[in-house]
Amino acid sequence: MKIILTHEVSGLGTAGDVVDVKDGYARNYLVPRGFAIRWTKGGEQDVAQIRRARKIREIATIEQANEIKGQLEAAKVKLAVRAGEAGRLFGSVTQADIASAIKAAGGPDVDKRRVEVASPIKTLGAHQVSVRLHADVVAKLGVEVIAA
Repeated sequence: MKIILTHEVSGLGTAGDVVDVKDGYARNYLVPRGFAIRWTKGGEQDVAQIRRARKIREIATIEQANEIKGQLEAAKVKLAVRAGEAGRLFGSVTQADIASAIKAAGGPDVDKRRVEVASPIKTLGAHQVSVRLHADVVAKLGVEVIAA
């Protein structure tokens, strides 16, 4: 099935790409979650619009990505959340929470879709997250989760 990606999907492509995937993967995963739309002849206009929006958001050069990487790795990010007595959180820390904490710590504005968490953050303490700034540049960021 031919689809148009509306978001970046790891291992598949970036927003605006037209890819061919298995029917079940598109029907059951990509389309319901809003990561893709079905390809149509009229969809080519959507592709152009998605690519323009991606170009505005995208970090253009590797030098610019390395500069932002330096800013991110130098930032001290603390995130205050509600937690129980044993240090377990009520819920988990999301990518949007991390992106807003980076901005609050004085770091650069990061899109929440670029934040990658290896496993859900459900405890207090220091955790490591990755921010994919460019295809070749990934920033490792330490996030300290504290009780509110």
